[in-house]
Amino acid sequence: MMHEKRIEWPDLAVTAVVRSFRPENGVAEHHAVIETGNRQFSAEEQFRAIGCAATRLADLFPGCTPLFRRYFVSDAANQQRFLKTGEGCRSVVQQPPLNGSKVCLWIYLAEGGECSFRAGSAVWRHAGYSHICCSGLDVPGADECRATETIFNRYAEELAGFGCSLADHCIRTWIYVQGVDVHYAGMVRARKAFFEQEGLTPGTHFIASTGIEGKAMDPRSLVLMDAYAIHGIAPEQVRYLHAPAHLNPTYEYGVTFERGTVVEYGDRRHVFISGTASIDNRGAIVHPEDVTGQTERVFENIGALLAEAECGLEDVMQMIVYLRDTADTEKVRRFLEKRCAGIPYALVWAPVCRPGWLVEAECMAVKAWRNTRFAPF
Repeated sequence: MMHEKRIEWPDLAVTAVVRSFRPENGVAEHHAVIETGNRQFSAEEQFRAIGCAATRLADLFPGCTPLFRRYFVSDAANQQRFLKTGEGCRSVVQQPPLNGSKVCLWIYLAEGGECSFRAGSAVWRHAGYSHICCSGLDVPGADECRATETIFNRYAEELAGFGCSLADHCIRTWIYVQGVDVHYAGMVRARKAFFEQEGLTPGTHFIASTGIEGKAMDPRSLVLMDAYAIHGIAPEQVRYLHAPAHLNPTYEYGVTFERGTVVEYGDRRHVFISGTASIDNRGAIVHPEDVTGQTERVFENIGALLAEAECGLEDVMQMIVYLRDTADTEKVRRFLEKRCAGIPYALVWAPVCRPGWLVEAECMAVKAWRNTRFAPF
C-alpha cells in the first residue's frame, strides 16, 4: 500500500525521495521532495536541474497529474525568473533549504481525474469531488493587517466561484509572514476578525494551518498564503484533531487554527497536521533553548495527533521542518534521518511564530480506510 523510493540522477546532481500510496483499487498518490546536491551550481543551473528532475519524476508516474508544487528558495525576488511558466498550481516561498542549496521542491501527484489550471490555482476533479489548490495570494505594499484581510476576502471570493465557502470547504492554509517576530500578531488579529465574520469561532471550528516566517516573490508583500479546499465534501467527512493530553486549544493563546484535520473518503483518510511546535497542554514552551529536546517534543505532539486519527509516522507522505537557527541544522538533520527514514521531507530556515520555539514541523498522512457512506478519493 505504501511504497518508498529514493531516486538519484547523477547527471543532474539531484535526488528525489518519493512516498507513494497505491491502493489495490482506487487512485494512487505520490509525494516527492527533490533536492540538488551540487552547491557549486549557479542558481540558474540548480533551478534547471530541479525542473528536469520534476519532469523525469512525472514520466515515472504516467497517468498522474502534478496538483501542487512548492519551491523553497533562498532568494525569491531574484530567483523567480528561473522558474518555468505554465506549471499550474505553483507556490514559491523564500525559506532557504538547509542543505546549502538555493532551491528544493515538494511536489504532489495524483492519478487519473481531470485537472484544470488557471493563474495560481489547480482544480482536480475525481469521484464527485473538486480539489481546489490555490497559491501565491498576497497584497504587495499593504501592512500585515490589511494584507491578511484582503487575502482572505479574495480567497473567499475565489471559493464562492466554485460554489464553496471558507467555513465549509477550506481544509488547509499556509500563511507566510515576512518578519514573523514583528508582523505575526497583526496577521493573527486580522485572521481572527475575518473568521468571526465567516462564523468560525471556538464553538464551531477553525482551519488546519501553518503560520511562519516566509517571503513572497514580491519583497513588498508582508503576508503570503496558499490554501486547499474540497468541493463535494460533506460535513461528516471532516473532523478535527486535538490531542488534549499534549496540546491545548489554540484559541487559549489567541490564535485561530486547528491542530489537525482528518478528511475521510470511502477508501482512505487524509490527515493534515498543522505546524506543530514544542508546546504542552497549557500552552507553555517545552525544553526552552534546547533544540534536540524541542524536536523530540514536536514529534511526540505530532505522534499524538496522528494517533487520534489512527495513524502513525509510517503513514506520513511528506513533512516540512522549519528551523529558527541555522546553527541547529545538523542536530535536527540527524534526528530526521533516524526518525523519518523514507519520508520525503524539506528542512528549511523559517523562524516560528514565537521566538522561544526553535523548531516546528507539519505533515500530511494517508491511510487506507473503508467507509461505504462516502465516495472514494
